[in-house]
Amino acid sequence: MSQLITHIGELTTNTERGRMRGAALVIDDGVVAWIGEPFDAPAADTRIDAGGRALLPGWVDSHSHIVFDGDREGEFEARMAGQPYAAGGIATTVSATRAATSERLMGRAITLRSEALRQGTTTLETKTGYGLDVETERRIAQVASRAVEAVTFLGAHVVPAGVDRRDYLDQVTGPMLEAVLPYVSAIDVFCESGAFDAEESREVLLAGRAAGLDLHVHGNQLGQGPGALLAVELDALSVDHATHLSDADIDSLGASRTVATVLPACDLSTRQPLAPARRLLDAGATVAMATNCNPGSSFTTSMPFCIATAVLQMGLSVEEAVFAATRGGALALGAGRELGPSRTGATRIRKGRGIHPGTGTIDIGVPADLQLLDAPSVAYLAYRPGIAWQPDVWRGGRRVA
Repeated sequence: MSQLITHIGELTTNTERGRMRGAALVIDDGVVAWIGEPFDAPAADTRIDAGGRALLPGWVDSHSHIVFDGDREGEFEARMAGQPYAAGGIATTVSATRAATSERLMGRAITLRSEALRQGTTTLETKTGYGLDVETERRIAQVASRAVEAVTFLGAHVVPAGVDRRDYLDQVTGPMLEAVLPYVSAIDVFCESGAFDAEESREVLLAGRAAGLDLHVHGNQLGQGPGALLAVELDALSVDHATHLSDADIDSLGASRTVATVLPACDLSTRQPLAPARRLLDAGATVAMATNCNPGSSFTTSMPFCIATAVLQMGLSVEEAVFAATRGGALALGAGRELGPSRTGATRIRKGRGIHPGTGTIDIGVPADLQLLDAPSVAYLAYRPGIAWQPDVWRGGRRVA
């Protein structure tokens, strides 16, 4: 059934059309079929009057950790009282997650996914990494594959207590990787002090690549380190956090196709400096923005909060922030990127279920992942910060919120 959305006050396309005023579009068979002026609109089965509201792509949240059990509000409160953040807090969530049933993990994941959807997030990536043993990582990956559009293997989150470091790396690059392969499209590693060094991270990433997976790097979160340059060296899809970057890191990202994914809610929640998104854009880098929803360092699903922070505190324009939270996130998940050969030499197929080449744009033939704000312009996302935005949402052309 075709749908005409007319009298759109402002249409953000993230294409050469830019932002259009007084627009209309038609959805047919799940994709955008026509864009133009309201008086030129073709007939459709249903007609929706936007009443001058702003229509834009759904958010693409390219970095989250929503499959877990056990909240960490005590750790958060201590951090707000002055205790520094450290990677070791992950162990608290690992213990609770291992003890949880898959049904409980699914219930919590669906709750967070639904919360994000109501705020306009139509594409969500999430990671494993709270199991740190073969069976729990497999269960997390399986649950995630049923809840979100793209799943990333993060067995190399930290080395669990009581496990030999070399033995654990062998697990991550061997049986654990094999166990999650049916469910994941990418591999990630926490390349950070207290987690994995550059050589260990390279070993993990190359094992994932040999298995046909795309690459991400958690890097430069807690201090300057090798993560960003390693991501560029290996042509990873993204380096995420990117909080503490040297001039060389920024220049390298600017000259590469590796996306710098900034996580402003995490920076605030861990009392880190905000990532240098303005400098990255000025250097020519592609910037994405995501929530990093997790129970330890960024317990939010609110992309609008991240956008308001980027505009008000990080020096991004409204247009740049919205792009980072839509098309930038899609690029960080590999939208439109050519894939290299697998270890068998066969052509690889991206496993991210929701990552169409045009994800994060509104264009002819692209899935209609859309949100209609209760505001005349995307500028209101930062102009009126803190509002509980609950837009009308379409996913694949179907009204879902």
